[in-house]
Amino acid sequence: MGQRGRPKTFDRDHALEAAMILFWNRGFEQTSVDEVATAMGIQTSSLYSSFGDKESLYLEAVDHYRLSRGRIYDTAVSEGKTAKQGFANLFKVAAAEMTRHDQPRGSMLSLALPTCSPKYEKLQHEVNRLRDFSEAIWMKRLRDAVRDKELPESTDLKVLLSFFRNTFFGMSLLARAGESRESLIEIGKLAIQVWPSSKRKSTL
Repeated sequence: MGQRGRPKTFDRDHALEAAMILFWNRGFEQTSVDEVATAMGIQTSSLYSSFGDKESLYLEAVDHYRLSRGRIYDTAVSEGKTAKQGFANLFKVAAAEMTRHDQPRGSMLSLALPTCSPKYEKLQHEVNRLRDFSEAIWMKRLRDAVRDKELPESTDLKVLLSFFRNTFFGMSLLARAGESRESLIEIGKLAIQVWPSSKRKSTL
């Protein structure tokens, strides 16, 4: 009977959470393999054998964020009684989450790799692919709003989604720069005012 492989000596999910926090706080290029391995409480050899290279670990950490702490944003959009309320909730939740004191400021997914060097173009593409999952949820809510006549059929949903996405990303950058929660709340309130009316307004 062959000898069994050696059991893992660390909690993989716990280690991945630690890597996520460090990457979220420091960024990809500013974090070395040795630093992230130390944060995870493992040897670099264990990092490579369990997660692959630094790029693979980073992508797994970003996806871990998307499916855990980052899920709150998609939930906010989906759970509003109306689509407009859903996006209003998104900005309200974002203002609170992005300024918490028990985690890095901003959204990890929106902050991921915005300033990385061109040699990481492939990695940037993969991060964008992960962002697309959330944007698909947001777009579905907008399309449902058109179906339910909450939005006019003439609404350019791509432009509206782009505006909301860029507002969200901007809030994330401002939060990282130290903007107050109150200021972010006001930005979100202003952004939702662009919501197209489903009723024709008088031209008088």
